[in-house]
Amino acid sequence: MTTANPTTATESTAPVPHMAGNFAPVKDEVTAYDLPVTGTIPPELTGWFLRNGPNPRDAASRHWFFGDGMVHGLRLEGGRAVSYRNRWVRTASFTDGTPAVDELGRRNLTASAANTHVVRHAGRTLALVESSFPYEIDCRPGHELETIGAHDFGGRLTTAMTAHPKTCPTTGELHFFGYGGPHPPYLTYHRANAAGELEVSRPIDVPAPTMMHDFHLTAAHVVFMDLPVVFDRSRPGMPYAWDPEYGARLGVLRRDDPYGEIRWLSIDPCYVFHALNAHDDGAQRIVLHVARYPDYGADNPSHLWRWTIDLASGTVSEEQLDDQFCEFPRIDDRLAGQSARFGHAISAEVPGSGPIPGALLRYDLHSGAVVRHDFGPGRTPSEAAFAPADDRPGGPGWLLSYVHDAADDTSDLVILDAEDISAAPVATVHLPQRVPYGFHGNWLPDPVS
Repeated sequence: MTTANPTTATESTAPVPHMAGNFAPVKDEVTAYDLPVTGTIPPELTGWFLRNGPNPRDAASRHWFFGDGMVHGLRLEGGRAVSYRNRWVRTASFTDGTPAVDELGRRNLTASAANTHVVRHAGRTLALVESSFPYEIDCRPGHELETIGAHDFGGRLTTAMTAHPKTCPTTGELHFFGYGGPHPPYLTYHRANAAGELEVSRPIDVPAPTMMHDFHLTAAHVVFMDLPVVFDRSRPGMPYAWDPEYGARLGVLRRDDPYGEIRWLSIDPCYVFHALNAHDDGAQRIVLHVARYPDYGADNPSHLWRWTIDLASGTVSEEQLDDQFCEFPRIDDRLAGQSARFGHAISAEVPGSGPIPGALLRYDLHSGAVVRHDFGPGRTPSEAAFAPADDRPGGPGWLLSYVHDAADDTSDLVILDAEDISAAPVATVHLPQRVPYGFHGNWLPDPVS
């Protein structure tokens, strides 16, 4: 059974790359049940696979990053693909046209695209974009993916929230930050406890408002990336510009002293949208893995790099680990901030890059080995999320990714064995409509009762 809710959106005919091909939006919110499957869905998978991304309602979206957020959700239970649905996040901007900045220049943090990530913490499922408050969405039976509203942690959050918060697997704390705006403080670090109560909000002094998309968490440290992509109000589209004269540095803060000194260490100018993981290597070393660009621009691909911070000497060593283009790096999130052996990333096109053979990469961060899964001609994956097979962090599991097929303009959910990604898919779920290229998501298993 399939139902569709028509909207005022239309398929774009604009020639701009971020509105063409599978970057173009879909116009309908669809609900479909009992989806066809090739292969066998692992019966252990009971929950939601959610993925967020931009899906502008009109053809006027100035940049890929600006489109209205749409969450695509696939419900798996007992070896069945029970349902698929896609829903726009009903933010104040979406429903009422609320502007992000009023006539007096004040920011409205409920004005949001909510188009970048979807995470769960303390029983809440949150759709995120780094310029605004998070928006809570409802995953209960009968309310799937409906918008509940903006979430400001009971009024304690007064800045935007990054789209890349980190949950500590040991304490259950949610660590995040807010940045943006032309006035200081340009950066604020936040920490919520396992119950979802905001306990720390600490302004951080940085020289200028830079675009800080992601950061790092270890068992003992938080590490910020202050990189030379600087706010520039005069620029059309994205109001940020590459400025290597600003410099690049990493800021290290001890978790046990959240209001203490931040130690800044210089690195070579570069840009990083996404961190893979970080961990402490003894008391004086921190190891970080990132998808690193040589500068800020679509013409320069990112590659996997390792940065090693030596706190004793105050230096950072930098090393490229692979020459394959990679983005959207992920780990088994139960190892966040710990020494995870395996990481995953995709190789796929971005607006303006032209066709890139779609592949999933599995990195052995201990041995340096890389295994590749090619999806076939014209088949392009989105970010792959890890779904565990049991309760052992770093143990067996599956990788879930929405894959677009250019030949017939359709999308599937592809499930791969994480320990043997070069093998054929374990299962392929055929979706009722294509899923446009988007950003981030998660496998959200049902809570254990």
